[in-house]
Amino acid sequence: MPFTSRDLIDQARDSVPEVDAGELARALEQDPLHAVIDVREQEEVAQGLIASAIHIPRGYLELRVETVLPDRDRPITLYCAVGVRSLLAANTLRAMGYTNVRSLRGGFNSWKSQGLPFKTPRPLSAEQRERYSRHFLLDEVGEEGQAKLLDAKVLVIGAGGLGAPVAYYLAAAGIGTLGLVDFDRVERSNLQRQIFHTDDRIGMLKTESAGIALRALNPEVKVVEHNVHLDGSNAGEIFEQYDVIVNGCDNFPTRYLANDVAVFLGKPMVDGGIFRFEGQVTTMIPWQSPCYRCRYPSPPPPEEAPSCAEAGVLGVLPGLVGTVQATEVLKLILGIGESLSGRLLHVDALAMEFREFRLRRDPGCPVCGAHPTITEPIDYEGFCTNPNLSRAGEARSEILGELAQVG
Repeated sequence: MPFTSRDLIDQARDSVPEVDAGELARALEQDPLHAVIDVREQEEVAQGLIASAIHIPRGYLELRVETVLPDRDRPITLYCAVGVRSLLAANTLRAMGYTNVRSLRGGFNSWKSQGLPFKTPRPLSAEQRERYSRHFLLDEVGEEGQAKLLDAKVLVIGAGGLGAPVAYYLAAAGIGTLGLVDFDRVERSNLQRQIFHTDDRIGMLKTESAGIALRALNPEVKVVEHNVHLDGSNAGEIFEQYDVIVNGCDNFPTRYLANDVAVFLGKPMVDGGIFRFEGQVTTMIPWQSPCYRCRYPSPPPPEEAPSCAEAGVLGVLPGLVGTVQATEVLKLILGIGESLSGRLLHVDALAMEFREFRLRRDPGCPVCGAHPTITEPIDYEGFCTNPNLSRAGEARSEILGELAQVG
């Protein structure tokens, strides 16, 4: 007698334990490591899915499950619409060596009919599905991750050498809102490295030129042009509008300002810098990892830190550093991988050498230390001119040496 589909289902039911929706809800509440796999097709998932579920369509299960769930002893419950495909899928996982696999009796329909909580994915257009299709193939991103990117708001400080590759790749990846802060105009000398801009846009505001480039790449991205000089009077209001800050500026007053305001507002910041043939990147998570002041309590003398206009820079170097910064931003938004928080990545383009340095928080840091003494923007131009003197707003003046002693 031929083996029928009914025989396969009966065999799977004999081998795979089934749980009802209430049992699964209690299991998820009691065990945060309990994994749930939704094996339905994408059009079914669009109607809703269990909040903690990992979506792997049945046809891709064997190919992807080992990457997503390498621990074969971890408790796993699979579900489909009514509980048949998930039985067959669970039986397959058992054959692959997974030891603690179950199927949801009645599937998602049962879960939903009992009034248990579920989420509805953000609807994506046909154009979005085509544009971001390569992201959907990554289990760590998928449609849920892409929805996070589309909802994210990222501020890039500087529409120049670092800002260009950062914003280009973030726009291509589908970051929903990109803010750009810069008040300069495009010069011909910028074109060697600032790939936003073109020869026919010389003299145009950099934010405007960047907006043209980004909208041409991805018309769906909302580009917000902040054509202002970033200072203590406007940084807080601008930063509050965004989820992640990217620092690509090339002067110390703005670096200290961006660092301090990011800490004040609890905004993660990805910081990058370039000099001649070298670059560096780190990620700052307020109150968890070292801030810029932990590394550099005061700026170096001007003669020890010449600008690109004075010292020069290899044109492709910002691309290396900016791409790393963009990668850090995407990981922060998606909640995947290990960030450069607490680490500094140094790039030597001449030797093509990447080195990593561990960073520690300074408990005496006046901004993020145990007893912060700088809690609002100061006079950053004055501070960088005379690091021994710092003023909080217009009302306060303190000696940094005294602040260090407090810590």
